Amino acid sequence: MTRSAVQTALTLYGAGTLTATQAATRAGVSEERFETLCERFGLGTGGSDVAAAAPRPASAD
Repeated sequence: MTRSAVQTALTLYGAGTLTATQAATRAGVSEERFETLCERFGLGTGGSDVAAAAPRPASAD
């Protein structure tokens, strides 16, 4: 797990590009650890791959 990999995974998950499972793999952490990271940074996982079901447009802000 590198800081860059985690940041990238969180960004892609938050944008709806990756599912929680895919993002955890990309970050190099377990799904449980990724869920904890999402909570820490204000991204909800909802216990499911909500990002895949409800994509949101990326914001440049």
